[in-house]
Parts: sequence; C-alpha cells; structure tokens
Amino acid sequence: MKTKWKIVIGVAVLLVIAAGVYASVQYSQKGIVTVQTGHASKQDLASIVTASGEVKPRNYINLGANAQGELTSILVKEGDHVRKGQLLARIENIQPSADVASQKASIASAEADAAASEAGQKSAEDNLATMQATIDRSKADLEKADVDFQRFKTLYEQKLVAKQEYDQRRTTVDSQKAAVRESEARMVQAKALIAQAAAQTAASQRRIAQSRAGLTRFNDLLSKRNVIAPLNGVVTNLPVRQGETVVPGIQNSASSTIMTIADMSIITAEVKVDESDIVNVKLDQQADVTVDALSTKVLKGHVIEIGNTAILRSTGLASSQSSVSSQEAKDFKVVIALDAPPDEIRPGLSCTAKITTARKSQVVTVPIQALTTRQKGDLEPKPKGTPPPSGIVKLTPAQEKAKKEEVTGVFIVSGGKAKFTKVETGITGNTDIEILSGIGDGTEIVIGPYQVVRSIRTDTSVKVDNKPPVIKPAT
Repeated sequence: MKTKWKIVIGVAVLLVIAAGVYASVQYSQKGIVTVQTGHASKQDLASIVTASGEVKPRNYINLGANAQGELTSILVKEGDHVRKGQLLARIENIQPSADVASQKASIASAEADAAASEAGQKSAEDNLATMQATIDRSKADLEKADVDFQRFKTLYEQKLVAKQEYDQRRTTVDSQKAAVRESEARMVQAKALIAQAAAQTAASQRRIAQSRAGLTRFNDLLSKRNVIAPLNGVVTNLPVRQGETVVPGIQNSASSTIMTIADMSIITAEVKVDESDIVNVKLDQQADVTVDALSTKVLKGHVIEIGNTAILRSTGLASSQSSVSSQEAKDFKVVIALDAPPDEIRPGLSCTAKITTARKSQVVTVPIQALTTRQKGDLEPKPKGTPPPSGIVKLTPAQEKAKKEEVTGVFIVSGGKAKFTKVETGITGNTDIEILSGIGDGTEIVIGPYQVVRSIRTDTSVKVDNKPPVIKPAT
C-alpha cells in the first residue's frame, strides 16, 4: 500500500474517533442547563422608596384680590421679607373712602340728635321734680285752707262769724283745689314731654347703631382695598404690576393673584410616591433629598405628612375628582421636612427623595433576581407506576386550586442539580432581599441568566458558569 493512502486512512480514522468523542460528550450533556450562581450572605439591609417632586415651603399663601380696581401702589418686590400685618399693596379706594367719610358724618349727626334729646329729657325730668314739689305745696295749702274753712263753717253755723268771712274761706279752698288740679295737669304734660324725649333718644340711639353698622361694612370694603401680609415670610411670586386692574373671585387667574407669601422657616420636599410603595411609608421616617440644582449636596429630612388621596399620574388630579373609574397608575403625596435647608434653595426646584422605610442589621439576603415563583403542581414529584389508560388524572376543584397556588422561592445548587426551595422574604433593598426562612448564610443559589431563572424546573441538571460575559467590540 502506498504511503499516500496510509495517510488518508489514518486521517479518516482520527476524524471518526473525534466525531465519536464529540457525539459522546454532547449526549452526556443533554439536558444540562448552564447557570450563574451566587451565595446567600449576611449584610446590613435598608428598604428605600424613591420618589421625585419639587421643593415647597411648608406654609405659603396666595394673596388674591378681594375687590376690583386698579393697583395704585405695590410696596414690596419679589424676594422681600415681610412681617405679619404689613401693608403690601393698595387698590384704588376713592368710592369706599367716600362711603366711610359719609357714614362717619351720619354717625356724628345722629350722636348730636341723641345728645339734644337726652338734654331735653334731663331738663324735663328736672322740671318734673319741681312740679312735684309745687303739687305737694298746693295740696298742703289746700289742706290748710280746708281746715280753716271747716272751722269757719262751724262758727258760721253758730252765728259767730260773718257770712263774708265764711265765703272768703270757701273761695280760698276752691282756689287751692284749682291750683292742685293745674299742677297735676302740668305734671302729666311734663311726663308726656319726658316720654317723648325718651322716644327721641331711643330713636337717635338706633340711628347711631345703624350708622355704626354701616360704617363697619364700609370700613370692611375699604380694608379689602389694602393687601396685608397674613404671616411672616418672603414674597416668592409677584405676577402683577402697578397700574394693572385686578378682579376678585377667579381661581388661578393672573388678574386675581396679587402675590405669594411663603414661610421659609420650614422648607419641604413634596414628592409623589407610587401606590405600590406608599403602604411602607410612615411618619418620621428618614429621607435623603437631592435637589437637581444642588446635585453635590444630599439634604437630610423626615416625613411629616402622607396623603390619603390617590393622584392620577396622567392628569395630576385626585382620583376622587375623576368622574370615571380608571385603572391607570396612581401616586400619593408625601411631604418631607428638610432638617437644614441651605440658603440658596428656592421653591419650585426639582428634587428626588430616598425614604428609608426599614433598616435591619446582619440579615440573610439574596439578589432580587434569584427570587422566583412556581405553581405547587410543578413542584410535585411525578407519580410512579402505570399511568391510567386515558393518560389523564381527574382532579377535584380543590386539588386543581391547590396545584395552581404559587410558591415563592429560589433554586439552590446541590449535587449538580437545581432544586427549588421555598423561602419567606422580609424587607427589600436596592439589589437584595431579606430571607427570613428557607435557606441559610452561604447557600449557593441560581441567580441567572434571567430566562433560566424564570423557566428552569426543579431537579434540572445544571452546569455553573460564572465567567463574565465577553463583550464583542462594535463593528
């Protein structure tokens, strides 16, 4: 045999042997899944909720126009510090001022009438006392005259005095009776004058009260022409200028809002927390706030308010204000008070808050991507023996429900196989989750690839490959 054919036959034999070895290796690896693994480990874990929003003062008031008119003066500018009760601006007030002056004049006139009526009443009361004394004197004179008359009458009947003296005494009695009646008539007249004066005084007092009520109303209308600071703070918004006309009662109108006063003593970050995280947020929880304009600073704060009304993410309105039911994502307002806000911070700046909702030390954790769910039916071992003729096992509804119940767990690597193990979880961090029971510290678990973790079955043979993936250069 020639040497050439010997070489060809030798190469062919080597190829056949290599193919057989390759086929044998591939057959032996049939059903083996390549996985990436990690280990459960103990570490400090913090559960953090991240939300975005904007910086706002805790207390701020939009001062609107309470009366229609021209802004005749603005006494502050944006950024000024103001005190409670300070006059900030004036609206044209010619008519209200005239009404106040007119009402004050009416009050002065009514008070003068009341004073005159009171003086007349007092004078009449003084005269009444004099008249009463006159009546008392007249009655005393009448009694004396009557006594004299009765004595002279007796003497006259005894023929001891002349008829002329008797008639004189009788005339004196009649004259005294007339004097008493005249005094009593004057008394009645004086009392009528007193009653009339009292009625005039009461009427004057009522006019004064009415005029003062009117003055209160006109003063209120006049005061609405002055814009007064309701609190100590800073002018953060001044959308109008002197000479513009403002009108009351129009919500969110440029011509209705004159300025905004903010109490900058308490600065907050008002953020919107996703509905899936809001149940974990509690009052006084600590938060780290970063302001976009102050990217190098992390501001400390704590939660002081948690909203109870869901806010629609698409419109920003409360879900209770929507007339139709919506399944869209919702947020909840959370207010975080900044512990030491810097001087350069301004209302309206965008910010991001990281709220620490829970913190634990040295707990067993695994990467979040290692956690998966399986139905109980998929975890049950295959029954041994001869299957039923039909090939279908009939289950009761309760058994069907039990088989579909989902179980949370991880796949541990043991003896070259991935075995599903049920676990109970605790708080969740950024990349890891707490394991309360099921596995211990150092347990090797499957953490990837993602599709493998989602689809692998228990007792599947696995091959561990934790080499970092090779990144191909861009062509």
